[in-house]
Amino acid sequence: MTPKARMLQAIQNLPEDASIEDAMERLLFLAKIERGLRQADAGQIIPHADVKARIAKWLG
Repeated sequence: MTPKARMLQAIQNLPEDASIEDAMERLLFLAKIERGLRQADAGQIIPHADVKARIAKWLG
């Protein structure tokens, strides 16, 4: 499916009373997911143990 087709499908799946802002939020959300998947496929990830350690530091 092309990016344009994915965008159109995402917009068509919104409720009839969705605003332009709702559509923009959905498209941005989907773009971020796709970016994350590309990064994961490229091996640009943070191991789970490292994430847990970072969160532990934040929570003090």
